[in-house]
Amino acid sequence: MSTAEIRHFHLFCGLGGGAKGFNQARPRVGNMVAQFRCIGGIDVDAASIRDFERLTGVPGTVLDLFDRDQYLDFHGTEPPADWREASTADIHRAAGGERPHIVFLSAPCKGFSGLLSEGKSKTDKYQALNRLTVRGVWLMLEAWRDDPPELIIFENVPRIATRGRHLLDQIVDLLRAYGYAVAETTHDCGELGGLAQSRKRFLLVGRHVAKVPPFLYEPHSRPLRAVGDVLGRMLMPGDMRGGPMHRIPALQWKTWVRLAFVEAGSDWRSLNRLAVEDGQLRDYLIVPDNRNSGFLGVGHWNAPRGTVTGRSLPNNGDFAIADPRFTQSAKWKDGQALGVRAWEETTGAIAGQQSPGQGSYSVADPRHTGPAKHSNEFRIVRWDKASMAVTSAHGTGQAVADPRRAGPSFGKYSVTGYDTNAGTVISGSTTGQGAFAVADPRSGMQRGKGDSYLTAGHYGVVPWAGPSGAVSAAAGHDNGRWSVADPRMPASGDKLVCRITAEDGTWHRPFTTLELAALQSLVDPEEMLELDGLSDQAWRERIGNAVPSSAAEAIAHVMGETLLLAWSGETFLLSAQPIWVRPLALGVVMGSAA
Repeated sequence: MSTAEIRHFHLFCGLGGGAKGFNQARPRVGNMVAQFRCIGGIDVDAASIRDFERLTGVPGTVLDLFDRDQYLDFHGTEPPADWREASTADIHRAAGGERPHIVFLSAPCKGFSGLLSEGKSKTDKYQALNRLTVRGVWLMLEAWRDDPPELIIFENVPRIATRGRHLLDQIVDLLRAYGYAVAETTHDCGELGGLAQSRKRFLLVGRHVAKVPPFLYEPHSRPLRAVGDVLGRMLMPGDMRGGPMHRIPALQWKTWVRLAFVEAGSDWRSLNRLAVEDGQLRDYLIVPDNRNSGFLGVGHWNAPRGTVTGRSLPNNGDFAIADPRFTQSAKWKDGQALGVRAWEETTGAIAGQQSPGQGSYSVADPRHTGPAKHSNEFRIVRWDKASMAVTSAHGTGQAVADPRRAGPSFGKYSVTGYDTNAGTVISGSTTGQGAFAVADPRSGMQRGKGDSYLTAGHYGVVPWAGPSGAVSAAAGHDNGRWSVADPRMPASGDKLVCRITAEDGTWHRPFTTLELAALQSLVDPEEMLELDGLSDQAWRERIGNAVPSSAAEAIAHVMGETLLLAWSGETFLLSAQPIWVRPLALGVVMGSAA
């Protein structure tokens, strides 16, 4: 096997995602294998260049590629005294004096992005940024005009084909004037790299016809992966073993609530189904997961239970179950306490206890012929009124409201005063048989000095600005002052980290910065990543601007195969993949035939 070195150089390199992917490619044709080597990169952002050097292992160059007019339009002020326009000599120095075989340009795309309004994209500032794409291509072509790079790839957002059409036409004309066949395509970088994200990008590819006769084929496409395939291999978010980039972003409280109500796979439009009255959710209430330790909690039949303790009771935890095997409830209606049977119906089974309060043990008896019969039943006669006729019925007949309660008596449920004598003690000395209860003042519940229940502060709430008592070993909310009036209820704009269980039982949360880097294939899920600085916002911007390394590797692979073919004297490779860049003359002939 012989090894051929392929040198690559990057304009507008960012943090070096594309360069890292190119370094990883190992294309092979016959007995030749390619070894990619990065010879440098240029970017205006110093932090990005420090990241570039960390990811690629080669020096990068901080260089502003604006011309003077573009600088004025973009910054709105004159450049500093030591500023000067970049030249082809600067490009040579940035490449270490070497000539690249492949040049990768990922020009600033903010002015072309659909995230920018149409009106704002037409301002002088963003038009200057857009014109920088043409200047970058021109500087690169001029730097190596005597020995042009074999292949050129220009990456940007798809909307450049519409918002930047006039600039693209200039770039295509430039490339063709320097001997390149050109193709404009749109690819999903997620499919090129087998990523867990869909990332549509515009790719303009140039092949120097004289130096590279073989066709350049398109990279293979692969299915998109599930985001869980990547995130599932990583540490839990917030686990600082993943480094500072794996911390959970602090969001506004209202943002956390909104995220919790967005259906998975949907967006903000899910919120339209919520009923809001006076600024409050009408049908939902957010409560803490550890509320009252599961007090009177009822678990699902098909869900596991918590740890069984020595006091596993319904009123001290989640120790009740929604048992679906109670088939009698529909028939018995919870035992039919105080149930009354119809006269013509059968009664239920006679149990060992049959009182009206224990089941259907009463009957609607129709044999009551009128008020004359048993008219005295349960009648209470006033002390100063006449009695009804005395009958032979016993037990449920008349009764009298007797006011004579003073002194010892044998009245049922009578209570004797503490300072008087009791009635005669008889064999049936129960509370229901005579004066055998006493009004005892010695309750032991005095409310004054020495009252342990009163001074222990049971269910006590400490003010936020006041001190707490000494913390005891048995401190609980119900046995002392172990609660606090906490004023820190989050306002809608407060930033914090929350874990709200959504309706689908999952945690709807933002990606951590490290997870975004893993989705961009800048780092393996099991690895840590260190970028320059300490700002999540700056990290995320550079990560979002990066070319996914795996997609760049796939592009480098087909470009490497094409170069190996050209250097080995081959002019044709049989492939089922579509041709990416064909010769200009052949393209014109086929276009005319069509």
